[in-house]
This record gives sequence, C-alpha cells and structure tokens, in this order.
Amino acid sequence: MRPPEILIVDDTPLNLDVLSSLLAAFHPRVAGDGATALRMAQQQPPDLILLDVMMPDLDGFEVCRRLQANPRTCEIPVIFITALGDHENETVGFEVGGVDYITKPFNPMVVRARVQTHLELKAVWDALRDENARLESRVEARTAELQSALARLRQSAVDTVLRLGLAAEYKDDQTGRHVLRMAHYGVSVARQLGWNAEDLERLFHAALMHDIGKLALPDSILQKPGPLDATEWAIVKRHPLLGARILSGSDSDVIRLAEIVALTHHEKWDGSGYPRGLKGEDIPLVGRIVAICDVFDALTVLRPYKPAFPLDKAYSILRQNSGGHFDPAVVQAFFAAESDVLRTHRLYGDDSPDPPLPPIVVAARVAHPTVLHLLAVDAPSADDTSVS
Repeated sequence: MRPPEILIVDDTPLNLDVLSSLLAAFHPRVAGDGATALRMAQQQPPDLILLDVMMPDLDGFEVCRRLQANPRTCEIPVIFITALGDHENETVGFEVGGVDYITKPFNPMVVRARVQTHLELKAVWDALRDENARLESRVEARTAELQSALARLRQSAVDTVLRLGLAAEYKDDQTGRHVLRMAHYGVSVARQLGWNAEDLERLFHAALMHDIGKLALPDSILQKPGPLDATEWAIVKRHPLLGARILSGSDSDVIRLAEIVALTHHEKWDGSGYPRGLKGEDIPLVGRIVAICDVFDALTVLRPYKPAFPLDKAYSILRQNSGGHFDPAVVQAFFAAESDVLRTHRLYGDDSPDPPLPPIVVAARVAHPTVLHLLAVDAPSADDTSVS
C-alpha cells in the first residue's frame, strides 16, 4: 500500500513550514491559496487536507464547500487550522464538511495525533468502500449468472411446450406450417393494434400453442378424411379446454398467454363460439386476434374435403363475419396488415419449398426482428379445417 499523503493549505509561509516539518512522515504537499489547493486536490487527491480558514479570495469554508461538491474530492477529510476558537466558526466548519479543528499556535503532539487518527479512519473507510465495491461486483456477477440460468431454464420450458404445440399440429398437419403461419399472422395484426416488441414476441410463441389440446384428441377423429359427426364434433370442441389445462399453472408469461390463447381462440364476438360462449370484449384480445388468423389460414389452404379458397373469397368471408365471428376492430387491423399477411402466406405456404434444414424444428431470427421463426421440414399436408 502507498503511504498516505496530505495537503496543507495556508496563506502564511511560516505556518506551511511548521506544519510540513511536523508532518514530514506523511509526505505533505503545500498550497498558499484556495484556488491552488482546489487544483492540486483535483489533479491528485490527497488522503487528508489541512485547511486554513482565514485566507484571501477563497476562504477555507468556501474551499471546503467546493471540495464537497466535486465527486473526485468529496470524500477527502478536511481538518481546519485556524487561530479562531469561537464556537460559531467551528459550527460553520462542520456544516460545510470539515471533520476536525486544529487551533494555532500548534501543539505538535496534538497535530500529529489528529492527523494520524483521521488518516487511519480514512484508510478504514477506503477499505470498506473497496470491499463493498468488490462484494457488489461479485453479487452482480452472481446475479447475472443466476438470471442467465433462470433464462435458460425458462427458455427450455418454453421450447419444450412449443415443440408440444408443433407435435399437436403434426397430428393433422404434417408440415406444422399452420401454426407457423398463425403465429406470424397474429404478430402482424397485433402490431397494427399497437403492441410493443416484447408483447409481440410473447404472442408469437403463444400462438404456436393454440391447438396444443389436440394432443389429447383421438387420431381417428383428427385424421378423419370426411366430415365429423355430432359426437366427434363434441369431442373436438373440448380441445380448447384440454389445451388450457395442459398449459395451466405456469409462472412463464409466455405459457400463461398461451393458456389464454388455447382457451379462447374459438370464441366468437357474438357469443356463439366455444367452449364458454364468451361475447365481445369478454373474450381476451389475444383470443380475438388468433381467432381471425386461424380462420383465414383454414380458408386459404388445401384441406382433404375442400380446395384452398382464393384470397378474395377468404377476404369476403372475413368481412362478412365482422361483428359476428370476429371483433370488428381486429378485422380492420387484419386488413391493415394485409401486406405482411400475404408475405407470410407466400413464404410459409404448404407448397412453398423449405430451406435445406435437418429434420428438426430450427429456431432462427428472420423476418420479424424480435420474433422467432420456427422452420419445419417439408412434408405433405394433411390439414383438416374441421378441427382447426
């Protein structure tokens, strides 16, 4: 450790000589006026300042005020040296930030003892400050590690459920592209409604899980090539409740949002939907957004019992159902996002080629800068709108 340094400030050369001699062991520097003292303290902060009160131009009190106002010098202890012994000046000295007083004429033992005491106190405070800084740094590093681990854990949980969502879609759509298009459509519509980037990303992931309840449905129903009978349809209509049950109880924002999506994406604005017959704004907005995206995708892709509808026919059906099946404001947002919707429709259509990727769902940040695109391998479509 370096030896302590002190700065002695006095406009009387004799006082400077006396104090410098008394305190030679502390490597004193001297200044004959307040301005010089401020400059020296700023350039090379000492461990302690002995500061005369009665000086021309800047007196000791003003110098101390300026030292206290400067972040570089505010922690330097200041001992006032003065011939004034009245309580009023002592009070002012402590108010402006001084830590002690030494009166003239100097008592050598008193001067050395007080300087030594305050240097030791300064050393203790410096050590505590440095130790606190080290501890804070260690806490910050450990906190960052824990946050990173927690983020990885949460991402792992989300990733697992996303893959379950895709697995559910593969039961009646072997490409998994329906959920991919749905997620992008939902983001495009929500952006028109003013959602921020963080909420858009959560919606993207949540929309991928909208049909996760299909995992609990029999393959014989999901893969039936023809229309469903009343009993089969009643079973299919359970998948929103089943999906919400699968997703319930999570502390993840994404999974909680996905639970809402799974439960409400078949509700209708006029109250005729399922499973709870919610009406109007009683249906969460995310459910209203995913509802129109789900129907649009069902209309515009090939199904075993119907061809893909032309876009103008699909658009007409959406407009006709504004205020019935769909929230009119969401319909308006959907058409405001038409260019984004069409780009997704072209890029992720069932007949569009896939990039040469291995047979696994791959996460990559592509078109939407804050949203994950999940790209699936090419496979023939077997989508069935009756259960979408």
